[in-house]
Amino acid sequence: MESIPQTQVFAELRFFVYNKKENKYFTIQDVEVKRFNALRMVWGLIQVLPYDTFINPEFGYIFEGGECEFGVDVLVAPPLTNWEILSFDEKLSHPKFSWTVKSFSDLKEDVYTSNKFSMGGKEWILKLYPKGDSPANGKYLSLYLHLADSETLKPDEKVFKQGHVRVLNPIGSNHVEGQYSRWHKEPGKGWGWDQFMSLADLRKTYLDKEDALNVEVEFKVVSATKYSPI
Repeated sequence: MESIPQTQVFAELRFFVYNKKENKYFTIQDVEVKRFNALRMVWGLIQVLPYDTFINPEFGYIFEGGECEFGVDVLVAPPLTNWEILSFDEKLSHPKFSWTVKSFSDLKEDVYTSNKFSMGGKEWILKLYPKGDSPANGKYLSLYLHLADSETLKPDEKVFKQGHVRVLNPIGSNHVEGQYSRWHKEPGKGWGWDQFMSLADLRKTYLDKEDALNVEVEFKVVSATKYSPI
């Protein structure tokens, strides 16, 4: 089977101009990877050095009767084999997950973890610190949303999520709510609030008659990444 010829090349470019007076290279690196193809075969920099500085031998770029020295490093990226297609699901069929933390006043552990739940094709967990996860331990409830450890992401894949986390008021109103809008880059890592709400307010208003705390997470948007052969 014949291989398909590569029609484009992605490369990082770093240019050098030698300064003999200082015996070192003046380096200019473009911040973006350049794509070379049949429509664009040349890339470079419009401005490198001021002309008056470059042409004046006293600055060291021109030496030995008008000589100068230039260089370039080219770092070629591996050829692309797949297209990455990123989509955002804004119409989740079951966008909410509820977690009841029983006997809150008797909790002894530093951290508690919810059951895994699926949302937007990914599995997630909530982590709750009943005595706080900050220098102000003992005063605030800490609450975090994590991409579950069981998830596997491809290299450079990211998952975007947007929504709300709430501690519910038993009377049905005045819930405490935090909004999130974040990218997840690796499983097990989370994002949340080390001071989600004060424990004084929580104990006063947000525990039900059975001493349970009810937590809810609602997803508005979750991203999905698919890969298609080029």
